[in-house]
Amino acid sequence: MDFDRRILVPVGPDAWRWRTFNSERTVAVAARTVTSLVRVLEVLPDLLGDDPRLAVVFAHDPTSAFGEGVPELLRSLRCRTLPWAQLPEAKPDLMVSASENIGVPPGDYPILVLPHGVGFQKLVPDSASSGTRLSGLVSEGLLAACRAWLAVSHPDQESQLAAAHPATVGRTVLAGDPCLDRLHAGLRWRDRYRSSLGVEPGQRLVFMTSTWGPGSLIGRHPDLPARLLAELPADEYRLALVLHPNVWSGHGAWQIRVAQRSALAAGALLIDPTAGWQQALTAADVVVGDHGSVTLYGAALGRPVLLAAFGEEAVPGTAGHALHRSVPLLDRSAPLRPQIDAALSSHRPDLLAAVARCAFMEPGSSFPKLRQLLYQLLELAPPTEAGGRPMAFPPIPQPDAEVSTSFYVETTFTGTDASPSLVSVRRYPAAVREPGEESEQTFWHLASDTEEPDTHLTDSASVLVCRRPSTSLDAAHRRIVELRAHSASLLIAASLPDGALIDLAGGPRFAVRSADGAPLAPGQASAALYTMLRVKLRPELLDHSGLLLDLGSHCRELTIRKVPEPH
Repeated sequence: MDFDRRILVPVGPDAWRWRTFNSERTVAVAARTVTSLVRVLEVLPDLLGDDPRLAVVFAHDPTSAFGEGVPELLRSLRCRTLPWAQLPEAKPDLMVSASENIGVPPGDYPILVLPHGVGFQKLVPDSASSGTRLSGLVSEGLLAACRAWLAVSHPDQESQLAAAHPATVGRTVLAGDPCLDRLHAGLRWRDRYRSSLGVEPGQRLVFMTSTWGPGSLIGRHPDLPARLLAELPADEYRLALVLHPNVWSGHGAWQIRVAQRSALAAGALLIDPTAGWQQALTAADVVVGDHGSVTLYGAALGRPVLLAAFGEEAVPGTAGHALHRSVPLLDRSAPLRPQIDAALSSHRPDLLAAVARCAFMEPGSSFPKLRQLLYQLLELAPPTEAGGRPMAFPPIPQPDAEVSTSFYVETTFTGTDASPSLVSVRRYPAAVREPGEESEQTFWHLASDTEEPDTHLTDSASVLVCRRPSTSLDAAHRRIVELRAHSASLLIAASLPDGALIDLAGGPRFAVRSADGAPLAPGQASAALYTMLRVKLRPELLDHSGLLLDLGSHCRELTIRKVPEPH
């Protein structure tokens, strides 16, 4: 698909010879940046529905500094795309754009400009000068032509635009926020979203979001994802990282993955910029963000919010700026996990609701209003069948995230003659964390998976874990023999259908199982046995019933039984 070539169908002087559908009107979508294109793609299908009277084409505007990724997205969706220069020949009846920075398209057809974020919250570099401009405000030429209609989500935005540029008076339409309405529609799918992201029951999902530019979270603190993962136990927390599409377009996916290599190795979920952030936000338990729109969407959903950066480009008097005064700031010089937990425990939904009311008016009404406006601009009666309703975002496939294969494991033993023994286990990815200090009852060890590519880690590990399933106890014995031939680790753990078989170097083997028969990861089983070994020392005392394993997110009872080696 060559976007510099004219297309002959479904628009053009001879299109009637080639097209199948005899459309009455043509809608052109301005495809300039990934951010703006995705927003239109999210909204337009629910506005148009099954109306056969409308032909939709995409006009590629290659002038943006953040145009990287637009052709790839159009190709992946098989959108019928024409070059920008063909617009006069296409003679569209309406253009829809979520990029306010498009040039003045030729012709006299109206242009509906949808917001690609929350209102007009920040100043951005002006491509036409060396200064800045208000994000979301269309060009003077487009306003002078009296062809643009600006959809806004709150009356205050109309006043803000009028003060910034009087020519916007009479050109704004109060239409609500379609992205927020779709987010609300997806709340009932929250559990599905969590499952599709691989979030286990009992885990908390930390949603980290960054806008673009030097004042953004990722611009100021690129090490924050790794630092946070170093403090959050892997069995209790997951981290989803959402970066503005302009970061991806401006720097490239390769650079982002290299810059976040440690965080990705520690299990961070890097969300695709074209799809998935809405589902991840709905699934989240807490938001760590900046002055970008996604942070404000999180507040509007009632999620606890921590601000890790707040750039000077945030516009005073806006809801985004008000958020800065209403939520705690993340102190990077202090331990991070207590701040996350405090944000969850001291959450004030009423404060965030008050901020959201400054940005969003009449939630749930945007799709009917935008649909009515769109058909008015097309001079068509809307279809009589139901339409203009927000659909929930579909569940996304589990992100292509790396699996942590080495952990520094902190274990604490608690037990008396009058109570069952308790082993608390907290695992931290070795990619971002060093071991802490030991005490009489608290121990640290390095546990590496057999899939760990860093041989230095596997050679140094006290515990070697094989997660590949063994179908039987005999199969687990054979696997341990194979692994012991190449490993000097104190413990080697092989997965069992209901637990793990663990070999003690120079000593016996033990089967560690969950008392209720529930699945037990070999890394968790080996952490319990390692701790008991450090406490009791003598292997013959390790046969144990009623051992409690505390994983932070849940607690379970284990049994430890000595298993003879097969002859």
